[in-house]
Amino acid sequence: MPDAMRVDGAGVAYGAGRSYGDVDLNAGGVLWDMRGLDRFIAFDDQTGVLQVEAGLLIKEIQDLLIPRGWKLAVTPGTQLITVGGAIANDIHGKNHHSDGNFGHHVLGLTLARTDGELIDCGPDLEPELFAATIGGMGLTGVILAATLRLQPVAGPWIDAEDIVFETIEDFFRLSEESDRTWKHSVSWVDCTTDSGRRGIFSRGNPSTEQRPAVRRDLPLGIPITPPLSMVNGLTLRAFNRAYFAMKKLRSGRALVDYRSFFYPLDGIRTWNRMYGPAGFFQYQSVIPREGAVEATKEMMGEIARSGDGSFLGVLKTFGDKPSLGMLSFPQPGVTLALDFPNRGERTERLFRRLDSIVDSVGGRLYAAKDARMSREMFERGYPRLGEFDAYRDPGISSELSRRLTGK
Repeated sequence: MPDAMRVDGAGVAYGAGRSYGDVDLNAGGVLWDMRGLDRFIAFDDQTGVLQVEAGLLIKEIQDLLIPRGWKLAVTPGTQLITVGGAIANDIHGKNHHSDGNFGHHVLGLTLARTDGELIDCGPDLEPELFAATIGGMGLTGVILAATLRLQPVAGPWIDAEDIVFETIEDFFRLSEESDRTWKHSVSWVDCTTDSGRRGIFSRGNPSTEQRPAVRRDLPLGIPITPPLSMVNGLTLRAFNRAYFAMKKLRSGRALVDYRSFFYPLDGIRTWNRMYGPAGFFQYQSVIPREGAVEATKEMMGEIARSGDGSFLGVLKTFGDKPSLGMLSFPQPGVTLALDFPNRGERTERLFRRLDSIVDSVGGRLYAAKDARMSREMFERGYPRLGEFDAYRDPGISSELSRRLTGK
């Protein structure tokens, strides 16, 4: 183990710093910067098995290997996260219904414990420790390297389709229909409309199109943090109406580059600055399918009446594939994710109302994006927490772990 990890006080691994909550923060403690562990170790271009260090970015893998006919099986809405972070948070993407979580494609990993022990684990080697580490928020040790199974891909293009919907029932109908024949699906939903009665359902399949990739790395960004949030009642309504009108006009089928389909926000640097100096929270929940229509309507109604919300509300269904991780977030059902400007107690009151709805139907919140969930809600939502505790590394702690587990 590196000498730098033998320090007084608990530490936690820090990757690309893209988590929205406090999973990788450690006030008064130590952060281990993992970005220096960014090497490709080995790749078999016959089987698609890739071994990398944990600080490598998803973008670096995609940029190198998609032109060679291979891609990561699962990625989230940004390429700018590390492999270690993807494992520790067991991230999911637009293809959960077909390919599950990131953890389903991890063949093995090397874990450094703070007592100096190095442990190799995987689905068939130390499987319980592996299950605790997948989605374990970095609390079982520091992930140094991982072996991943990639998927073959013909090129960088996606055959995509956008469909307008005007009721939550339409969203669920489109999801069920699309899961049978489309690999990727996700929806934008207008959070300013009561019950979420307006949105755009997007779905896509990898294309066999062989034309050269088109890079669109535009120098877009927000240069300064404004004194007040740019996200408010007036801008929300104006943006959502304009966005819906634009997407409706362009709805239908199109051939699109994978980056614009999977990672639209990566093209806008420092987009978080639009929320002003107080920052923002992301609220992401998953609720079971039973009762999901009414519960989703109720949540969207609360958000619309609050006058707060997001430019990019995301609604998606999860498939039936069970998560491998003891604390993994996805479960069969529907997930809703929105950003909210931090308005103090006003925002917390809204969150408590949403918590009550999620709790009442047996749902849970995504710890990787959370900064304020109660310990009681966490314990109810993650029934394997007691099992997980046996595999924690006592030399690792974070703001999130102390808030949700007391240590």
